[in-house]
Parts: sequence; C-alpha cells; structure tokens
Amino acid sequence: MRVGFVGAGKVGCSLGKYLAEQKTQVSGYYSKSPQSARDAAEFTKSNAFETLEAVIEESDILFLTVPDGQIAPVWEKIKKYPIHGKMICHCSGSLSSKIFYDIEKTGATGFSIHPLLAVSNRHESYSEIPKALFTIEGSPQGIEAMEAFCREKNLQVQRIAADVKTRYHGAAVMASNLVLGLLACAQSELEQCGFTQENAKKALEPLVTGNVERYLQTSAVDALTGPIERADVQTVERHLHTFRDLHARIYRDLSLEVLEIAKGKHPHRDYHQLYEILEEK
Repeated sequence: MRVGFVGAGKVGCSLGKYLAEQKTQVSGYYSKSPQSARDAAEFTKSNAFETLEAVIEESDILFLTVPDGQIAPVWEKIKKYPIHGKMICHCSGSLSSKIFYDIEKTGATGFSIHPLLAVSNRHESYSEIPKALFTIEGSPQGIEAMEAFCREKNLQVQRIAADVKTRYHGAAVMASNLVLGLLACAQSELEQCGFTQENAKKALEPLVTGNVERYLQTSAVDALTGPIERADVQTVERHLHTFRDLHARIYRDLSLEVLEIAKGKHPHRDYHQLYEILEEK
C-alpha cells in the first residue's frame, strides 16, 4: 500500500515518518506550502508533489492531515479525480468520516483515524506514536481492511461510532489541554504564596506524577486522597473563601466531580455538608 499525505504539518510529518520506519511505502506530500511539502518529503525520504492530482494518483491510502476547517474543501477537490478503490482518511479528533458525505459514489472508502496523542513537534513526535491509541471509524465495507493495515504497522486501534466523535474528542481535551489549564491555576496560586515559577513547578511535580501514576495503575477511586475524600468540610470552606473568580469556580466544579469519586470509595461516609457548600452559588 502506498500512503500519501495532503498537508505537511506536525501530524502529517509524524505519521509519515512513523509509517516509513515501519517499512511502508510513503509516496509523499502535497501542501499549499511547497516548502512544507519538500521539508516533509526530505524528512520521510519520500516525494514532494506539485499537484493534488499527482499525490492522489501515486497513493492507495490518502491521509488529509490538514486543519479541521480544510477537510471538507479538500475533499470537494479530491472527489473530482478518479479515486475508485482508494482509502481516504482524515485525522480530526472531533469530525467523523461523514464529512466524506458522498464518498460511496466515487467507489472509494472514507475513514477518520485519530491518534490520542499530543503531537507537538513535526520532527520528534513520531517516536511517541507506538504509545498512542488510534481511534477509527468509517466505511463499513472497508473498516476491517483499514484496521488490519493499522495493526500491521503496529498501531493500537480502537473502533468507535461516528456519532460519538465529538464526545470522544472532548474527553481527550479534558485529559490533555484542560489539565494544562488546571496546572496553570495551581501554579498561579503558588506564585501568590511566594514561589518562583520554577519552584512552583518543582513542587507540583511529585503531586501530579504521583496521582497520575496511581490512577493509571489502579483507578480514580483507589488513587483519591485529600480533603474531599476525607470529608474535611472546614478545609474546603477555607479554600473556597480564599480562591477568587475563575479559580474558585474551577475548584468548586471539579470538587463536585471528585465528590462522586469519594462516594464510590466510601459509600457509607457522610458527604452531605460538602455537597451543600460546593453547590452554593
């Protein structure tokens, strides 16, 4: 199978490099930026195509690694070419394969294939791809073949339904981007206590890594400690009186979620007072 890419950014470069190292024939890249296509081609030892038609012709599987807002316009162009028997994929987390709404008329198959991975560097992130789970959904007549291709390339694959893509992507955002927002809140509060930025990060490191490691090894219920878990009403009240505005709202809302975890850990513990103070507006 020859694999080509429309778009030569971080995801396209990373996936292309990984597939090339898995002995896949990477045909190359087409991009609105010819320089980006040349850079990606050099990185993956493949070709930089000057036209969309050329990369389509030279590829059996075509990945659209472009911004979400460009997937539909690119598809409108692709479907005008002979693509019978080809597999057309995009890598959006929130959009489904339904964006290829009339693909069955072309004789091609369409898929969304998304890595649960923060792809932050176009020349380094490929090394983290083996750790990532790829979710896949798409044309029923080709889904098993696409899954087989992914597994042949040593990718972890999970099939999902098209209508849950938005929820799935939102969950991924919670676990990655929003965690950074929460850490920034904690760091800001520590800086108000006199910590330097660097010392605040050092102080938070064992808390963050310890909790994440325990969660991954066991469960949220088993990993949970702290004032919510032990129903320490006075401490929680002091926190709520100390934090202001956005940080207070974040503390209150996340504490309500943690309270549900605490109830699972201690079903007979009385959390009634905590509910009352956390639900106050």
